[in-house]
Amino acid sequence: MTGSDLSHRRLPLMASVSTNPGPVVWLTACGHGDEVSGIVVIHEIFKGIRRRLIQGSVKAFPLMNPLGFEMVSRNITVSKEDLNRSFPGNPNGSLGERIAHRIFSTISEERPALVLDLHNDWINSIPYVLLDRDPGVIHKGAYEKTILAAKKAGLCLIIDSEELRKSLSFNLLLHDIPAITLELGKPYVVSESNVAYGIQTIWNILAHLKMVDPLEKAFQYPLSPPYGHGNPLKYSDKPYGSKTGIIRFLAKPGDVVKTGQPLAKIVNAFGRHQETITAINDAIVLGHSDSSAAFPGMPIMAFGISETHDRI
Repeated sequence: MTGSDLSHRRLPLMASVSTNPGPVVWLTACGHGDEVSGIVVIHEIFKGIRRRLIQGSVKAFPLMNPLGFEMVSRNITVSKEDLNRSFPGNPNGSLGERIAHRIFSTISEERPALVLDLHNDWINSIPYVLLDRDPGVIHKGAYEKTILAAKKAGLCLIIDSEELRKSLSFNLLLHDIPAITLELGKPYVVSESNVAYGIQTIWNILAHLKMVDPLEKAFQYPLSPPYGHGNPLKYSDKPYGSKTGIIRFLAKPGDVVKTGQPLAKIVNAFGRHQETITAINDAIVLGHSDSSAAFPGMPIMAFGISETHDRI
């Protein structure tokens, strides 16, 4: 990639290789330029494994979207492309497709045992593992390995409600490479608490692959049954509001809510009550909308729903 001053822009690449052969794991971060904590998670993982990698290798693209990062933009600046909707890429395509192709081809050529793609969610949100929807029986082996690794993460395990056919993780699965997305809390700034969760989560997974010694006590984010311990949950951003106004949240990220429980109320500019949003499922609250401005048909919260409690 060449800048307007003819300077060459390069993607940072990190690698730590053991003297003992073993699995290859790739870490990727900052595909969305405003999601920055994953960069630091990767930095800290490499510090930790420098003398503790038992076998195999860990490689990383810690900053996949440098243009978006520099402009604090989710997308690739000017072109407004979403890098994580540009895979597997095209060497002769748009800027986003060219960057995606370079990343995807570099990773896929190595046939890694696992790829962990680090993201950040809403400003007020808990960390969780996001799994793609089942890519089909042809890719069953890769998907089963993905689920097994995800269950070792120690986080809430969410199955995406959409099939994001141009995301990095989904395209890796289509090439029979296990891949997981980690959603590590707030974007824009480095969140040290979410960095700590990310480090411990990745360490759990590397220990599962016997690449490092396990932590003295395996990391487990505190979650109430049935929302923890690797139980897959369905993602939902419903119910939506039907009024315009100001959101007053009544439940916080990490709360377990029951069907019919008030989640938020919407008031107008004079403080008069317009609407109360209530839960339509038993669920765990994953996060809040980044804005307290309410409009009809707008998501207000995100939830993880246990299949045994699903009422949709």
